[in-house]
Amino acid sequence: MPDGARSDDAAVQAQLDRLSLLGTGGDILGLERVQALLDRLGNPERRLPPVFHVAGTNGKGSTCAFLRAAIEAAGHKVHVFTSPHLVRFNERIRLAGRLIDDAALGAYLGRVIDVAAGSGASFFEVTTAAAFLAFAEVPADACVIEVGLGGRLDATNVITAPAVTGIAQLGLDHQAFLGDKLELIAVEKAGIAKPGVPLITQRYPPRIADEIATVAARTGAELYPRGASWDAAPYRNLLHYRDLDGRIDVPMPRLAGAHQAVNAALAIAMLRHQQALSVPTAAIRAAMGWADWPARMQPLAPGPLRDLLPRDAELWLDGGHNPAAARAVADHLRAAVPAGKPLHLVMGLLANKDASGVLRAFAGRHATLHAVPVPGHDHHTPGSLAAQAKRAGLTALPATDVADALSWIGRHGDRSAPPFVLVLGSLYLAGEVLKANRQLPD
Repeated sequence: MPDGARSDDAAVQAQLDRLSLLGTGGDILGLERVQALLDRLGNPERRLPPVFHVAGTNGKGSTCAFLRAAIEAAGHKVHVFTSPHLVRFNERIRLAGRLIDDAALGAYLGRVIDVAAGSGASFFEVTTAAAFLAFAEVPADACVIEVGLGGRLDATNVITAPAVTGIAQLGLDHQAFLGDKLELIAVEKAGIAKPGVPLITQRYPPRIADEIATVAARTGAELYPRGASWDAAPYRNLLHYRDLDGRIDVPMPRLAGAHQAVNAALAIAMLRHQQALSVPTAAIRAAMGWADWPARMQPLAPGPLRDLLPRDAELWLDGGHNPAAARAVADHLRAAVPAGKPLHLVMGLLANKDASGVLRAFAGRHATLHAVPVPGHDHHTPGSLAAQAKRAGLTALPATDVADALSWIGRHGDRSAPPFVLVLGSLYLAGEVLKANRQLPD
């Protein structure tokens, strides 16, 4: 099943089974198939509430979470489309503030699949069409839409007149689709730019910024780069933001990690450079504490997995799976884990991910890495991942699964020094962990 999609609801699973039989070609990016499918559905993408469209390699999901929190804090209802899901397919589609229920999800998938035969539409394109159909039919005040892959040829890029677009942090990922140079990736991400629409960007190296500026100029987008049109900096537990309209100070985000301040700043800039929706400063301040984004430096609550560790141990979860994300996590750990506190990394990576690049972020760190498989997906074997971790200077050993790794830590740890344990490396693995710990996203 593409994307590991499963459902406990029989009606939804029946539609996912139908989708798997369409013979979809998910390895070819392009807008022709999804546009043809949307045409058959009466073009719901033209009837959406104001759209906040976000691309990027890392941080785009968190940026969407901050956008949603701020818009809802302002009293508006928001549709949200993100991917992938962690545990339930429903997580991809949030209707007017609530995860789509099984009855609605099954119905919308069914309507799209009914007209998709022969279109060649991919799994993600069908999902996108179903989300847009729901968003067009259920009243709301705004849509927050995360790009799935790239930008220029991503299925979400059929939206022709968003309220604002934004590009989060950039890095190497999905090289088979987007190229192996940051300049090429930047051009693909910048493909969400639209004529006359604000395009808000983070601070990038000059060669990357120049590529984005070229795309924006060619498109006719209004470019607002960080460092020139706006900026933000943390200081004394506040995030200080400024742009040409003035300055605001907001609390630091509740989401863990200094990189979340970077993502929050992009969301603030997007909100302040659009004219479609009123979002006062008070709502932006509230969003810093309201925003929630599972599997991004998420502390795990007591549950079947957490209970395998000593009582005072900390268990965290992060879905970072590329070198840039790993560096952000490693930077956070340097600040969050005191010297001398035992640190354990439980890692599983898909086979197409840069394991050496991810591990390099933790090179030389006094930590023990437990290499695990990613169930249901091609992955670096625990043995090979552990061997690469050793070459990076880490103590490493393979485990059969996350529970096995946590049990080992529980048995061998020093009871007088409770460990800090982080499970990371794959969003698919993160979903398995949340499900096993009975901590489902809502």
